[in-house]
Amino acid sequence: MSHPTPPILLREVTLRVDGATLLDGVDLEVGAREHLAVLGPNGSGKTTLLRILSTYRHPTQGSVTILGGRFGRVDLRELRARVGFVSTALDDLLHVRAAALPLVAAARRGDLWPPPGVLDDLGLAAAAQRALARVGAGHLADRRVDTLSQGERQRVRIARALVGEPELLLLDEPFAGLDLGGRESLLADLDAILDEPNGPTTVLVTHHLEELPHGIRSALLLRGGRVVASGAAADVLRDGPVSAAFGLPVRVEQRSGRFTARASLGPDPDYDPK
Repeated sequence: MSHPTPPILLREVTLRVDGATLLDGVDLEVGAREHLAVLGPNGSGKTTLLRILSTYRHPTQGSVTILGGRFGRVDLRELRARVGFVSTALDDLLHVRAAALPLVAAARRGDLWPPPGVLDDLGLAAAAQRALARVGAGHLADRRVDTLSQGERQRVRIARALVGEPELLLLDEPFAGLDLGGRESLLADLDAILDEPNGPTTVLVTHHLEELPHGIRSALLLRGGRVVASGAAADVLRDGPVSAAFGLPVRVEQRSGRFTARASLGPDPDYDPK
């Protein structure tokens, strides 16, 4: 009996640009709704990996299969429509003088900017409202995006990614720039999305273990474009692997399903990099 192809399947993926190796022999397999965290220091290859998963970059060598479509054998434009990608590096919602609801509705049509009358389609307007509600932003529907806080704008970004009902959701540092309250509120909303029985398989990139929702079940640690460790989050996010990824002694704890990490730079008789 054959098994379905997992949503993400990478084999020996390497990416070189101008003589620099950004990813080096990365193997990765993520099953359906097996939500993954990708962590590592700056320059470790996290965002590069995410852009390959989003179909916007091709590896120099190796094979990439996303949602059953292998690069080089499928029309990536059709595949891309099934992937939601959220990254502040790819868009600028800081000064958009449009209300959140038509902006989200436009994303379902594949538009960056809402065309006139976009909300005349009642089905489209309802889908946009549902997407905003999924990220706790239903009350922002009529607010102009350039008047929103950073956390509120991030919710609009995620709603734009969700409105097309993607099968794969990619989040590139979704908590960047948020204060403690904004982070915790968005974490609760993301946990609800990860818990949806028919929701998307999700990959979240971050520097910080404290930013991982409860629903994250798998983890990948990168350093210098290479995989340090991958597998179940409880096995990967331990002192030894995390210390190796970040290049300094790190103490990792897990309480009530949430991870925390702190550097242990001085002598610590209790430190044991398991």
